[in-house]
Amino acid sequence: MILAGSPTWHSGVEIKSARELALMRQAGKITALALAEMRANIRPGLTTRQLDAIAEKVILQHGAKPAFKGYPGPYPFPNATTISVNDELVHGIPGPRVLREGDLVSLDCGTLYQSYYADSAVSVGVGACKPIVERLLAVTENAMWAGIAQMKPGRRTGDVSAAIQAYVEGYGFKVVRDYTSHGIGRHMHEDPSVPNYGKAGTGLRLRSGMTIAIEPMVLVGTRETRLRPDQWTVVSEDGSLTAHFEHTVAVTEGEPEILTKP
Repeated sequence: MILAGSPTWHSGVEIKSARELALMRQAGKITALALAEMRANIRPGLTTRQLDAIAEKVILQHGAKPAFKGYPGPYPFPNATTISVNDELVHGIPGPRVLREGDLVSLDCGTLYQSYYADSAVSVGVGACKPIVERLLAVTENAMWAGIAQMKPGRRTGDVSAAIQAYVEGYGFKVVRDYTSHGIGRHMHEDPSVPNYGKAGTGLRLRSGMTIAIEPMVLVGTRETRLRPDQWTVVSEDGSLTAHFEHTVAVTEGEPEILTKP
């Protein structure tokens, strides 16, 4: 997720053909496998760099490329995944940090397969966690599903945004304002931009063949964020816990299709 209008954002909504959706399904499958392998191995004592290596191995073994590695920004992103811990909302850089019992870890993985992208994220607790961690995880994931349920032809992006915001704020948490869900396909970030807050009945009308990465980013305290000196990692301004879930989803004539389904 980046800011709409940035140099790497592709303007214009692209409706995907059956062939394109098939390629995105394969990219999504690989992404899901990489995330599942990371999740299966997460434990106290493991470094975030070791987790990242697990995902990259899965992606390469399946004939795909890590979409995040080398992604343009303040400098090319150095890893295959972003791993964000506790107050780190998104874009955490894997490295020597050792995971501890009770940490809340957000795993975000993108895959490029035959020129098409898929993007997915999951937040998990490490070992035994405090009740607030479990509550935040449940609310963030369910907010994602609330947004996805609105992804039907004829509805609008504002319906998705409003559903996410209402669910999160109904439990007393906050949604980030500076980063959004986004279209995805031949580009990692493309139109439409779908904020995690908004008004139902507004925004772009959804059409079959649109593909969007729906990703609520939720904070326990303030909704304000700041950028760490590494110029990638986004953290909560007040140091409070954060969580992040994401699926790449296709609008169809029927129910929304999860392209990154495990």
